Amino acid sequence: MSSPGEAEKWPLGEIPGVTVGDVFADRSALAAAGVHRAGQAGITGTAARGAESIVLSGGYADVDGGDTIVYTGHGGQQGKKQVEDQTFLAPGNAALKTSMIKLTPVRVVRGRGKTKERNAHIHNPPASGYRYDGLYFVDDCYYEEVDGFRLCRFRLSKAPRVDVIATSPGALLESKEWHSELPAGNKNPGKRAFEGERVVRSVEVANKVKALHDHTCQACGSRLEVSGRGYAEGAHIRALAGGQDGPDEPDNMLCLCPNCHVLFDYGALIVEKDYSVFRNGQLVGKLRTKPGHPIRDEHLEYHRQRYADQVN
Repeated sequence: MSSPGEAEKWPLGEIPGVTVGDVFADRSALAAAGVHRAGQAGITGTAARGAESIVLSGGYADVDGGDTIVYTGHGGQQGKKQVEDQTFLAPGNAALKTSMIKLTPVRVVRGRGKTKERNAHIHNPPASGYRYDGLYFVDDCYYEEVDGFRLCRFRLSKAPRVDVIATSPGALLESKEWHSELPAGNKNPGKRAFEGERVVRSVEVANKVKALHDHTCQACGSRLEVSGRGYAEGAHIRALAGGQDGPDEPDNMLCLCPNCHVLFDYGALIVEKDYSVFRNGQLVGKLRTKPGHPIRDEHLEYHRQRYADQVN
């Protein structure tokens, strides 16, 4: 892993002159093109900036679905055998977690596995070498126990085909119009249609839960008002999508303010069995409850296990 200062010169996102589907003979060629700089590591980047790129080469714990990937972090191995738990403090894992929080894209490279078994774990592996397969976003990170050890898992999804990084000619603002440390940006960002699938959520369920709590956050007690109207968000304890497949029911939902909602979704806010609320590992109070809104303990337990000890 490079130092934070050194990493600043390496770009996040697309590499000029490199297109999706380009194949590179080996790791040295990948590094020379700036696609993936590490000679051996599967993750490049820093905790401060985020991950630049990852390589999939048929690791047994990865789940490669093409447009979606469940990627396993690094650490805890000796001689390619897992001997201890992984942690999100490990450099590459921390970099991917930063990418999730900052919503920065990660370059994904697929390599040809050394064995038939490893190739079976790679979606459409290249005939040889390494292939650049485009940008992905880190949607979630969590712990999962595999063969008795806790592994860091990252769920990534392929970036939609929009101009995330590229800008149209002549649309850039002059740098003098901005602070010298800010990017130029785009005066006239383009728009493109995107087709996909979304889980259908019940507006009625969320509205009823929020009304029952008078739009007051169950975690911190704050109540936001917009033009005299209360505002809160219905937060699913076990997400409906992303492999969690939770139910869209009142006992799987909390009434949270936007801040606590984000913290809860990223595992920085945890509710214990006795409804004690911990934010970034610190006890901040008790979950506020209402008699007409039961909360299923198994959903809270699922959330605790998924994000256990993810303070950093």
